[in-house]
Amino acid sequence: MIPPRIGISIGDPGGIGPEVSLRALYGVPKLLPARFILIGPRPFLENEARSCGVAADFRPWKPDGTCAQPGVYLRDVPGPGEAVKKGVSGAAAGRASFSWFEEAVASARRGEIEAVVTAPISKHSWNLAGIPWRGHTEYLEKFYPDAVMSFWSDRLTVALLTHHLPLREAVARVTAPSLARLFRVIHECAAGRMTGAGAEILVAGLNPHAGENGLLGTEETEIIIPAIEEARQAGIRIRGPYPPDVVFREAIGRPERIVAALYHDQGLIPFKLAAFETGVNVTLGLPFVRTSPDHGTAFDIAGKIPADPGSMAEALRLAATLTTARL
Repeated sequence: MIPPRIGISIGDPGGIGPEVSLRALYGVPKLLPARFILIGPRPFLENEARSCGVAADFRPWKPDGTCAQPGVYLRDVPGPGEAVKKGVSGAAAGRASFSWFEEAVASARRGEIEAVVTAPISKHSWNLAGIPWRGHTEYLEKFYPDAVMSFWSDRLTVALLTHHLPLREAVARVTAPSLARLFRVIHECAAGRMTGAGAEILVAGLNPHAGENGLLGTEETEIIIPAIEEARQAGIRIRGPYPPDVVFREAIGRPERIVAALYHDQGLIPFKLAAFETGVNVTLGLPFVRTSPDHGTAFDIAGKIPADPGSMAEALRLAATLTTARL
């Protein structure tokens, strides 16, 4: 089998994205055979490799079929055009990281690569650069409205109804149509591919004690329970709503279960407690694979102390695994 083509957008140049990309590719053993294609500027990456003490060999990527062997390749995409300081956000860094990510997605949409792995970007840098999207998933939703943010690890798998929204807006998005879409996408995309055949969805409630039969809120009885019943009638294995403070106990250590969380912190706080070093962000509902480490740019340590490439390595491994399963 021809090894899959996996594009890697290297993230914010002021953060740890370029570093963990290089450390994962050149320092972590047992990555699955694949053609890993770094997307970014050669001079910047060569300097980053020297700074990290990584012996990198960047073979030029040619999408004409001649680069057929597994290994690390480079698609030389320019930017940033001005100096970028490590450890701080900035407009130049935002423009650069967006251009690399945009090129990776365009390559996947053209069928030139089978997967995209995204190193962390700074939402503040994107905002300073005038980029209208808050993050990777929001940009992908422009093309694929069914895109769902999920997080995978050996210990816990979580999918989010909403992600980068103020809490007031997130609560307003808890509607019957949005829940139906979430349950359908998890069932179609995650169950079987990520967690094994017959995976079960456990739905978190919105309110404390899942509303306590309407005493602590009516969203469960009026919206969430009817949506679960409708999904069950459609043949989806699903249960809930569970009190949000206990649902994750029902799923941790159970790879055949996926928690459907209703907003960002409800799902991410327990997930990062369980699997911060090895967790992977996976976007469901795309025609190609997209993964990312579950941490941010870590401006506080960028360029100061070595960054742990563990989550990035897991993102690369999972991208190769899921892509190979599709081929």
